Amino acid sequence: MFKAILLTRENDQFAARLTELDDAALPELANGAVTLRVEYSTLNYKDGLALTHRSPVVRKWPMVPGIDGAGIVESSTHADYQPGLAVVLNGWGVGEVHWGCLAQRARLSGDWLVPLVKGLSTRQAMAIGTAGYTAMLSVLALEEQGVAPAAGEILVTGASGGVGSVAIALLANLGYAVVASTGKASEADYLRRLGAREIIDRATLAAPGKPLQKERYAGVVDAVGSHTLANACAQVRYGGVVTACGLAQGLDFPGSVAPFILRGVRLIGIDSVMAPRTRRLQAWQRLARDLDLQLLESMTREIGLGAAIETAGELMAGSIRGRVVVNVNA
Repeated sequence: MFKAILLTRENDQFAARLTELDDAALPELANGAVTLRVEYSTLNYKDGLALTHRSPVVRKWPMVPGIDGAGIVESSTHADYQPGLAVVLNGWGVGEVHWGCLAQRARLSGDWLVPLVKGLSTRQAMAIGTAGYTAMLSVLALEEQGVAPAAGEILVTGASGGVGSVAIALLANLGYAVVASTGKASEADYLRRLGAREIIDRATLAAPGKPLQKERYAGVVDAVGSHTLANACAQVRYGGVVTACGLAQGLDFPGSVAPFILRGVRLIGIDSVMAPRTRRLQAWQRLARDLDLQLLESMTREIGLGAAIETAGELMAGSIRGRVVVNVNA
């Protein structure tokens, strides 16, 4: 038996509860299955949507949520993973169409896993989670598009959230001048500790704006979407780069082609869910190298598995800053 959060929907009635499940309930996989003894999971925006039933994230019922997990291989039919190895899981539809890691055990395809990078513990890997891994993918994209620290300021939207917090810490450590956009004036000191040089009110980006605005930023890490993304594009300097990785404000993009055809702005989509193994390994290796682990700890709150449902509500209400790591055995 193992503890897990189970989501059910019967007769259009949704429920999320902490329960105990038999190991025999774990989903079967035809080839390359790995049974994981989960040590830590986390709460990302998508987990919040699933746990609060705010959006049709879950597409198969019943479901154990948790798009991230880190732990130790218990058994494996996959050639790359032997019992005792520490591994990390991010995405691949886990917690949506396949049982996830807000549980003490998970059965996953070995093709979805990567070995835990040297220098990180399973707890630190989940303090990073998909949010931090997505932030690293965004930073990699800026670098690959030629946006160096000397190019100018980098705007990070949704700054006090998981993606934003890790992005600021990474960019500042790499020498970039970071401007943090937030709706929480009370978090200004927190954002400056992470490395932000300037704080701006998200209200300056959240409403409809002109197709072209005063050029300011060399690059953007946007986790918000909607008008915020459109305004960010309109404020990027000639040849600058915008990475889009989230939709906290909305899925829409009420923008214009003007920044792209008149200023040569490049908009790069960041997908963390289905990213190939080589890209994942690159991102995790860079996180181990470039993320200040003391700063990571300062932005991290740890909870037990039983608190995940309530905390998901706080996350969706916008009252969580930084990262939440879930100790599934607490």
